[in-house]
Amino acid sequence: MGDRRVGVAVDFSDCSKKALRWAMDNILRKGDHLILVSVQIHANYEAGEMQLWEATGSPLIPHGEFKDPATMKKYGVMPDAETLKLVEDAAKVNEVIPLLKILWGDPREKLCEAVDTIPLSSLIIGNRGLGTIKRVLLGSVSNHVVNNASCPVTVVH
Repeated sequence: MGDRRVGVAVDFSDCSKKALRWAMDNILRKGDHLILVSVQIHANYEAGEMQLWEATGSPLIPHGEFKDPATMKKYGVMPDAETLKLVEDAAKVNEVIPLLKILWGDPREKLCEAVDTIPLSSLIIGNRGLGTIKRVLLGSVSNHVVNNASCPVTVVH
């Protein structure tokens, strides 16, 4: 108990909220660490601490700090109220320990790196449901992570 690190990829979209809800309903157990992994494509180096953490990502940010808008502004991330509420519910109902890890770069590569560097026991990721053409042109983050991550990955549609 307490040594599982369940990662959920979040970009604060509807897809990532569905993945978070799925994790709460199906996989999280008392004492687990719920690691929200947020990959930001762009970094604004003139504001905040992002330049310090570009290569390794942010330190693991405790729930109490990532609820604070001033703290999140330093990292250039603004979690929405619905995601924060879901995390609050997970902490209370599922009795898990929520943490946030922010990374900068290509989401496909950074999510796979996070699996190994945190390390994660499993990763849950949402799927935007791109059509075949868009998936070929843009590349599918979930498909790349499923094929390259070194832990079990669940894709929530």
